[in-house]
Amino acid sequence: MIFTRLPFIGQCLLLLLFLLVCGWISLFSWSVIAVTPMDALHALYKMNEDSIAQHIVHDLRLPRVLIGIMVGANLAAAGVIMQGLTQNPLASPSVLGINAGAALGMATVSSIAPWFGLLGTSVAAMLGGGIAWALVMLLGNAWRGGNEHGRLVLAGVAISALCAALTKAVIIIAEDQAAGVLTWLAGSLTDARWQTFDALWPVCIIGLLGALFIAPSLNLLQLGDDNARNLGVSLIWVKLGGSFLVLLLVGSAISSVGAIGFVGLLIPHMARMLAGQDHRKFLPVAMILGACLVVLSDTVSRAIIYPAETPAGAILALIGAPFFIYLVRKRTL
Repeated sequence: MIFTRLPFIGQCLLLLLFLLVCGWISLFSWSVIAVTPMDALHALYKMNEDSIAQHIVHDLRLPRVLIGIMVGANLAAAGVIMQGLTQNPLASPSVLGINAGAALGMATVSSIAPWFGLLGTSVAAMLGGGIAWALVMLLGNAWRGGNEHGRLVLAGVAISALCAALTKAVIIIAEDQAAGVLTWLAGSLTDARWQTFDALWPVCIIGLLGALFIAPSLNLLQLGDDNARNLGVSLIWVKLGGSFLVLLLVGSAISSVGAIGFVGLLIPHMARMLAGQDHRKFLPVAMILGACLVVLSDTVSRAIIYPAETPAGAILALIGAPFFIYLVRKRTL
């Protein structure tokens, strides 16, 4: 494959170019009021112009694309970290219960105390995801260095089911207060606005930089816990720090656009195929690929039942679920 023969910088630049094209297409495609590609460029070039195209591109589509980029990068980076920490190719926020736990925390706060706003729901999503992640790691024996992939996945499935049931109970009990939670649970960028972008980007930068910082330690973890410890890796700090980064990345993404799944499962495998096993290289590639996937899924979600929209989370589930089944069949759990 020609892409794999390119130097690392060349791979990143090519993927960034593809991401730019995907974002540009998303700005003008499938709009109820027709917006041409030139209208989109003109609206970006003249931000102070008062026109319908300007409003659609700048106020509706541009924050949606930027948030999709950050959410995709966050979830992809979280998947890479989780697979590195657990040495489990099936690990991802959606499989190991973090998405479900974050959804439960988000639904609970949104239903009981909706005045907390985005910051409160983000914290609730992180706490819910953290509790779910800790339970899965405890049940899967991962904190003590266990390497039973099947046990970890089964623990994730059980905790996800429990959190999903509790989330439904919260919605039923809260009734009217939880009306907006149902749309959010499907995972959609429909309501993405500049206010969400302003709250998300600082967390995104911190989380992604932290992921790049621990990439060398994730490389050493591939040698096994004992070898990594002998090479100077502090396993406790790497696992705690990595877990915190996962919660930060996933919690901020889910509280912004909802429970979008399978990005953290699919993208790390694609990135390894393209950039190799070195986390310092395939982690940035995974971030860009994750951004591309979410932006493309959001664009497709507007086309399926135009002029209505299908949640982007549903599109990603249609892609990710068969891939998960393929991995399960390919590997002995």
